[in-house]
Amino acid sequence: MERVKVYISNQQNAVKIPTGIRLLVRRCCSAVLLMEEFFDPAEVSVTFVDNEQIRELNAEYRNKDSATDVLSFPLGENGEYDVNMETGALLLGDIIISVPRAIEQAEMYGHSLRREIGFLTVHSMLHLLGYDHENEGIEAVRMREKEEQVLNKLGLKRDGSYVMDEE
Repeated sequence: MERVKVYISNQQNAVKIPTGIRLLVRRCCSAVLLMEEFFDPAEVSVTFVDNEQIRELNAEYRNKDSATDVLSFPLGENGEYDVNMETGALLLGDIIISVPRAIEQAEMYGHSLRREIGFLTVHSMLHLLGYDHENEGIEAVRMREKEEQVLNKLGLKRDGSYVMDEE
């Protein structure tokens, strides 16, 4: 069995998913697991939505009534995961990506949509594996370093800064 089975669905009509994005998402998921030395068979679900759909999910699950770029729903805790009884794969969780928001952010940060979707996927995979950045500090720095490490290995180097120029 392959290391990770990535189930991808498109639940939005706002934007046509560009060619190669699904393969990119699969490569990002695999690269994170390889970097983290996670060698068990695993399954991940990735869903593309629009801004309204992600706003609704953000309101329902995080009590934040606003659109966001990505949501992660881990199915494991402290390295313990549910298991798909048919395949034996560990169920890591669900990643929800707003494609319109990814396009907006790619333009805002001055890099490609591939880079942005790659970043959001890697970021969420780290969340599924237990990383958190909500309290900032060293955990957020470590998570950002890991994100950049994976993206660089995939040829998705950062073209610019995540800090907006003040005018």
